[in-house]
Amino acid sequence: MGTRSRRESADETVMLTHKGEWYVATDETTGIASQGETKAAALENIAESLEFHGRPVPADAGNLESSSAP
Repeated sequence: MGTRSRRESADETVMLTHKGEWYVATDETTGIASQGETKAAALENIAESLEFHGRPVPADAGNLESSSAP
């Protein structure tokens, strides 16, 4: 599927995969994962999970227009 760095630092990457009927977003640094029925939902859910975890999420984290994922 693809990866996209949430920030300029390459060590903060969210991996987006498609498993069955679900898209799964996994933060490679923390190991936190979330899922959604669409790419957008999975990315929104991982952003929310990271906020609850106490890690700041950039304002454009849910912006799919800047994503290189298909």
